[in-house]
Amino acid sequence: MAALPDKEKLLRNFGRCANWEEKYLYIIELGQRLPELSPEAHTSQNMIQGCQSQVWIVMQRNDDGVIVLSGDSDAAIVKGLIAIVFVLYQQMTAQDIVAFDVRPWFEKMSLAQHLTPSRSQGLEAMIRAIRAKASNLS
Repeated sequence: MAALPDKEKLLRNFGRCANWEEKYLYIIELGQRLPELSPEAHTSQNMIQGCQSQVWIVMQRNDDGVIVLSGDSDAAIVKGLIAIVFVLYQQMTAQDIVAFDVRPWFEKMSLAQHLTPSRSQGLEAMIRAIRAKASNLS
């Protein structure tokens, strides 16, 4: 399974997509690159409220204090959006996550204006949940 790109490569890859259809296919591909989430992690406490699709996100801190995120969704596009969020928060501590604003990155990818309102709300719900969990860990 291919690894997720870093932030800069993600941005470059989005820039190479000729149109929104290609961007959607790339988002789906990113979701397919997420490691499988164990069935035990599909719990109500890991479920993100405010998403139309089912979304589970697990946050753990490794020995270096870096946050490791894992997640899943029952929708291919949403799973890809989870992967994008994970790329943006890659290699960060809980304090870094709380301080980092992902929205400018979505603007650079021209992501927000092409998502349906329900997907945009779900994306915001994921970000809020990750930041809240990180805030509790910091």
